[in-house]
Amino acid sequence: MTTTAGGSPSAGTRLDRPPHLRWWKEAAYIAVFYAVYSVVRNQFGSASVSAAEAFANARLIIRMERWVGSYHEETIQQWFLDDRAFVQFWNLFYGTFHFVVTAVAIIWLFRRQPWRYVRWRTTLAATTGIALLGFALFPLMPPRLMPSSYGFVDTLRTYGGLWSFDDGAMSKVSNQYAAMPSLHFGWSLWCCLVFLPALKRPWARALALAYPVLTLFAIVVTANHFWLDAAGGAAALGFGILVGRWWDARTSAAREGTGRPVPRSAAEDGAPGGTVPRRG
Repeated sequence: MTTTAGGSPSAGTRLDRPPHLRWWKEAAYIAVFYAVYSVVRNQFGSASVSAAEAFANARLIIRMERWVGSYHEETIQQWFLDDRAFVQFWNLFYGTFHFVVTAVAIIWLFRRQPWRYVRWRTTLAATTGIALLGFALFPLMPPRLMPSSYGFVDTLRTYGGLWSFDDGAMSKVSNQYAAMPSLHFGWSLWCCLVFLPALKRPWARALALAYPVLTLFAIVVTANHFWLDAAGGAAALGFGILVGRWWDARTSAAREGTGRPVPRSAAEDGAPGGTVPRRG
């Protein structure tokens, strides 16, 4: 870190940790954001959403996939339904990994690479926020709730897991038509992008790259999503990345303008600290 003659940081200095970051503030932000997200997403549960509209949208997705020759979700699920333990594992994966891995990623980012934290935290928030718009404008019946003539099996109901959409309070608040975009896939791709720049060992990088692929398999084999939902999740993440970059540039410029220390930008993901020249 460079300093002025008086010992204070000079404008354009980059620090490992942005000076405003506090763990308790970030925990509060995340808790409030997720609470608001959950209320908006699940308001009144699926009972408030027209099943006919959700079914019509699902048929539209199927027609689109058939048009490009990629409607294979039912076939893929059928390949594995004879292995009960295998399906139960993917029920567990679907129900837990997207929370656990995402939580680990954001905590790791805050503690180990805080100069990247603001950008990627903002990216995650924007991705989740734009997904709410998709849930509201395009309620989508997941494959597992389609009529039996479509051949899908609700694996959570049939094979069991740690929880069920039909359990008491869950059935009353859960919006089961909040399927487009798939945040399971969007969040998994976010986790991959968070971890990948910092991983050096081939096996660790392979694991990070595999996580979104495994998540895609999980959402298909459990009949919780069509693959186009995953494409929607990737698009939502793309929007979130743009917002994250904009916010990072905005806050960095504001700190430079006031002579406050400027953390590394996410363009230097995984790189050691340093200094940058003043603008202008």
